[in-house]
Amino acid sequence: MKNNNALLYFFVLLVSFLLFVPFIGNMHLFDWDEINFAECAREMVLTGDYSKVQLNFKPFWEKPPVFIWFQAVCMNVFGINEFAARLPNAICGILTLLILFHYGKRYFSLSTAVLWCLLFTGSILPHLYFKSGLIDPWFNLFMFLSVLQFIFTINNFRSRSVMWNAILTGVYLGLAVLTKGPVAIVIIGMVILISVFITKQTQFLISKNFVLLIASVILISMSWFGLMFLTGHSDVVHEFISYQVRLFETADAGHDGPLYYHLIVLLVGCFPASLLFLQGLKSTEIRSPFEVLFKKVMLVLFFVVLILFSIVKTKIVHYSSMCYFPLTFIGALYLSEHSYKMELFKRWYKYLYVVISIVLILAIILVCSINWLKPFIISGDFIKDNFALSNLKADVHWSGWEWSVVLPLISATFIFLYLKRFTNQQQIIYTGIGLYALFISLTLNVIVPKVEMYTQNAAIVFYQQVSSHKFDVDSYRFKSYACIFYGGRTPETFNDAEQIDFIEKQLIKAEREGHSRFSSYSTAYCDWLKYGNIKQPAFLVSKIQDANEIDELKTFKRLYERNGFVFFVRMPVNKLKVDF
Repeated sequence: MKNNNALLYFFVLLVSFLLFVPFIGNMHLFDWDEINFAECAREMVLTGDYSKVQLNFKPFWEKPPVFIWFQAVCMNVFGINEFAARLPNAICGILTLLILFHYGKRYFSLSTAVLWCLLFTGSILPHLYFKSGLIDPWFNLFMFLSVLQFIFTINNFRSRSVMWNAILTGVYLGLAVLTKGPVAIVIIGMVILISVFITKQTQFLISKNFVLLIASVILISMSWFGLMFLTGHSDVVHEFISYQVRLFETADAGHDGPLYYHLIVLLVGCFPASLLFLQGLKSTEIRSPFEVLFKKVMLVLFFVVLILFSIVKTKIVHYSSMCYFPLTFIGALYLSEHSYKMELFKRWYKYLYVVISIVLILAIILVCSINWLKPFIISGDFIKDNFALSNLKADVHWSGWEWSVVLPLISATFIFLYLKRFTNQQQIIYTGIGLYALFISLTLNVIVPKVEMYTQNAAIVFYQQVSSHKFDVDSYRFKSYACIFYGGRTPETFNDAEQIDFIEKQLIKAEREGHSRFSSYSTAYCDWLKYGNIKQPAFLVSKIQDANEIDELKTFKRLYERNGFVFFVRMPVNKLKVDF
């Protein structure tokens, strides 16, 4: 039996490794978030200062350091590149599937464990994030582990043996805070409060175990913030808190949306698990008290996250990513309970299933047909945005077979539509969800790199060229961290005394006008490249709609235009020759 268990865990490990690790470095990091965090890690490696997070070699207050540390470790081992930036989440994906399999098998059934892992990898967004350089996979894993330990704690909170479960609840929650911020306390705090009232275990809130939980949260989460205060960086902590409040009160960086935004994101982004979740909400199978408790807390977790981030003004896809754990769990539980039934989907769920499948299939086929459709789109004047239209004109090679990535999706769709015709339904379900995972993996490895060629590739290639000459480069009128990461900016970039004085005066002016000193720094550096007494060639990259503003300065020479980006150079007095 032990050998069989070891073999099962090894199989999960092997499959998750093959799904998440290969090809994660085959395309550039995406602006903003992926490059943002990778740049913070790169600056840790370059400066050797791992105590605080920096961006543009200035204190960065938006994120705590844990995930950045993971990336910095990988960069020290594998170099500063896309693979190293995304590897921490690939490792997180492997650990997540092992954890889901372990707890699903231990407390429910082998079928539930397998289906939970399959639904996590066979749903679009959960799979995608494990191949990204975003913070959320680790943040969500720490919160999920905290919720798990909380469930074990209240399952028998009067027992002395659960003391360590209470402590671990706080430790994992503290690590979540150090990964992304105090929003973890808001989420898990609400889950704990609602759960103890629903389960009628409010005495837990005045127990010794609850005190231990609170103490461990404070000890872990305040460790780094306390270090910032002790080392004279209290301003970073103040800015960090202000930023977290702003995310709740305003639509940050233009990321607003309707109240139902995350409902649509989860319905389509977690397909097909989302439809199974909707049906699993009404499941009435009789289960053990612990299984009932587990399901109740998972549902509380799902609705806390969904409601909270539906209310929050800032709407970003990954804000509701913590819902992936309870959503896929309820879906797996439903499948495990009903896989023997002839009709898995009720009629209107089946209609919705077909509609979403067709939309996904058509979307991929349309993207793969972009070179054929391009002349009609451009001549038809369907796109009014000049930048987007110029993106579309990029010269990207399509071999013609890329559309075949939808074949696993088509096969899986037929399997679920005609499931009742198969004799061994459970194995067919495993196969169907496995085909979804294959479709997602193929799409990410084949289609997404092509899409990147249309969107940001031209600018990143230019930044890399500038980096090879160690010249200064910045973006103009559009927010980008690519010019820093791929432009190879170093601390030495800011060693010029005249430049430092110029930027400091700009920052003082910005503060007088009520702007944040931190947020004004990139603007001040761009102004230096535009007006300062530069000692070497300075480059600016603008979107096509803003290029005339740089032309009007008369000090910049337009080099060329490509895929919606326009590239400029300003020469210093000594007029060095630059060949681009």
